[in-house]
Amino acid sequence: MDNSRYYDNPFEDYPNANSSRVINDDKKQINEEYKETLHTHTKRLLDRLEEKKNHWTYNDDYSIYTGSAGIAYMFYHYGKCFNEPIYIDKAIELLRVCVSKYRGKREITFLTGIVGPLTMSAVIFHSQGNQEESRNMISEIKSLSSYVLNDRNNLANELLYGRAGYLFSLLFLNSNISPPPIEDELIKQVVTLIIKCGNMYSTSKKYETPLMYAWHETEYIGAAHGLAGILYLLLQARQYLTEAQLKEDIQPALQFLQNLRYPSGNFPSSSISHTDKLVHWCHGAPGMPMLFCLAYEIYQDDQYLKTAIQCGEVIWSRGLLKKGYGICHGVAGNAYTFLCLFQQTKDMKHLYRACRFADWCMDYGVHQTRSPDRPFSLLEGLAGTIYFLIDMQNPLSAKFPAYTV
Repeated sequence: MDNSRYYDNPFEDYPNANSSRVINDDKKQINEEYKETLHTHTKRLLDRLEEKKNHWTYNDDYSIYTGSAGIAYMFYHYGKCFNEPIYIDKAIELLRVCVSKYRGKREITFLTGIVGPLTMSAVIFHSQGNQEESRNMISEIKSLSSYVLNDRNNLANELLYGRAGYLFSLLFLNSNISPPPIEDELIKQVVTLIIKCGNMYSTSKKYETPLMYAWHETEYIGAAHGLAGILYLLLQARQYLTEAQLKEDIQPALQFLQNLRYPSGNFPSSSISHTDKLVHWCHGAPGMPMLFCLAYEIYQDDQYLKTAIQCGEVIWSRGLLKKGYGICHGVAGNAYTFLCLFQQTKDMKHLYRACRFADWCMDYGVHQTRSPDRPFSLLEGLAGTIYFLIDMQNPLSAKFPAYTV
């Protein structure tokens, strides 16, 4: 176990004499006073981000992951949650630039490709009654399906750069636009191909799981590049899966994934990793609770919920990362575990723990050994921390951005 990557957790665990300062046990929610503190710090950090606009618009990164489209995503979230239309206008302004200047037309995922800015534009235009522009964006997204569905083009299947990332966009559109604009048949074709690719790779390597995948010749396990992220997207698309796929493909793969845990409860980053060191969303335990909570809901197997809760213990112990406050590999992303567990169990311990990690994030910049490559971005930097603090103010509705539909 590598303890050089995180700070020792200085917070007293729940329950304790001071927990009532942040949560109300009787009402099963955050105290109004603490919610006001969250809002004050959210606005302070948002102002700080906007003051640095020249630092995050100078480059040619228009992605959700590390570019200006991700900041637009956060602006939209803020404007919608707090009824401040000016931030939705800011999001549209940014997204228009992103869509017009994106060059990588074969980058087909929500997080790293043109599909992300198109998807967010379609959703926002629809919400504002601009149906024609929304339909145009959706048509562009659908036009990429021929590339996604070509099983001879070496396209990966993972979330960040592969088919699962395209699937997220389709599910996100149908979840946020009514009537749903993406046909069932297209989604079924995408999930069927993802499963087929996993079957073929697993068989070729003689794995004891019906589904396995590789990205850049490495069999990753986690949310961003690996098996966990793919399974989570497939389960979120469960209405498009057959009973056989749920029972014969995904359920055994979940069991296989569970069996890879270290004794600590953490997960390896890949099939060949034997070092229990990474505790962040992209590699390690924080990418797992959302998957296993959803698996528990679908399969009603208590072992899945126990796995998710065990991940929470790992993150409470080792999740205050020296790497920073980001979502992909930082404290904000780790804190979504506690929000997920609170939503699933209604146990106030998890909401309390989320508040303590939020305290850490409100001290943005104090506990950090190095700055991320894109310090203002959604998945690596300040925009993501702001997004998390927005979600903290309505914890039962919180969703990990670009991962939970």
